[in-house]
Amino acid sequence: MDNLVKIRDISVKYNVSARTLRYYEDMGLIESTRNDDYAYRLYDEDAIKRLEQILILRRLNISIKDIKRIFSTAGSEVVLDVLEKKVDNIDEEVSLLHELKKIVLEFIEQIKRLDFEKETDVKLLYEKANDIEMQITNVDYKGNSASVERFFEVTEKLNDKIPDIIIVRIPKFRAVTSGAMSYEDVFGKFQIWQEAHNYFFQPIIFDAPDFLCENNGNPEWIWRIKDGITKADAAPYEIIEHPGGLYAVAVSIDGDDESGNKVLQKIEKWIEKTNFVIDESRTTSVHMIYADDEIRKGLGYHQLNFYAPIKLKNDI
Repeated sequence: MDNLVKIRDISVKYNVSARTLRYYEDMGLIESTRNDDYAYRLYDEDAIKRLEQILILRRLNISIKDIKRIFSTAGSEVVLDVLEKKVDNIDEEVSLLHELKKIVLEFIEQIKRLDFEKETDVKLLYEKANDIEMQITNVDYKGNSASVERFFEVTEKLNDKIPDIIIVRIPKFRAVTSGAMSYEDVFGKFQIWQEAHNYFFQPIIFDAPDFLCENNGNPEWIWRIKDGITKADAAPYEIIEHPGGLYAVAVSIDGDDESGNKVLQKIEKWIEKTNFVIDESRTTSVHMIYADDEIRKGLGYHQLNFYAPIKLKNDI
């Protein structure tokens, strides 16, 4: 016990959430230890060294799938292959950025040559410039149309990791909540209670009944319950009425904090182009679909969905 480190201490030292540590463990990248009389995860020296390696590789944007390949193979052949491909990807992105810069500079020169003192020209630009793509494609100017085509090709390649967004409507439902507590307690005491009461729960959507969200800066785990479950059944935890509603949903491929934050940022950018806004009265949630072993082996990761609550702008 003295040689083991608590999950809370690991989280603070390495600035990584307990949820991400749990995810790495679910993916088989690290292992923790639990004693019968101690509910929280504990990590030994080997697990900590492995975590340090994971964090370095994730900082390089190496995918969880490739990290699993690296750890499952002896020698340096796989890691060298992964890093060489990463260098190739960086070279390609740098090349695309240089080309994009050249195209944008060409556009600037073309715009400078326009006579903006003429009212007709300004009116034409105003009417047709609903967004930057409409401006580039619809406003007549003396330039090379091939540059416009290449502009879209370059930007599409640079943005090819933007997630597809879907809109879902989740009905209201009754749920048991952990309440706002630390990640250590959510994945300790509450998880142990939840695993002992699996017969309580029924799916919200797809095949899983749970949402993990934030409550005043702390995590809160919400599990939809079957009809007939009472407050006494749920004790010591509370039953709540979840409001449901509209959500913009995207998938985080790697499932940890870093990739999750990128997905959330891209959801927000997507929302800016729509007639929706974030609904501040509800909280963003994550929902992990635990696929069966065959699907998991094929994908190499769990599917973690991010649910951003939205509403129409005119509902504000």
